[in-house]
Amino acid sequence: MRASELRPPKMAFQKRSDSQDAIGGQKTDWVTVFTEWVGVEPLLGRELFAAQAVNSEVTHTIKTRYRAEFADPRAVAALRGVYKGRIFNIHSSIIVDERNRDVEILASEGLNDG
Repeated sequence: MRASELRPPKMAFQKRSDSQDAIGGQKTDWVTVFTEWVGVEPLLGRELFAAQAVNSEVTHTIKTRYRAEFADPRAVAALRGVYKGRIFNIHSSIIVDERNRDVEILASEGLNDG
């Protein structure tokens, strides 16, 4: 992957951190695990009709360089990405050519916050 394909700013990859608040309720925070230069490309746009409301979902491919964190599919699916204020739900990662150089991440945005 050429450096020119990766665009600033870096994407923050975050994981969920559940804890209890002062009155014993559950509180969910997102903690940044690492940041990485990425290239974000939209793949598909569609309108979803649910509960008499229209929500939009856009599917993306996020291209970046290999990191060991991307090798475990369960760990990748537990992450979300934040890029330019947009929140991406990460579904899976594909190690291109199994050479541990480039990674393509399949993600969606628009329906929830991760």
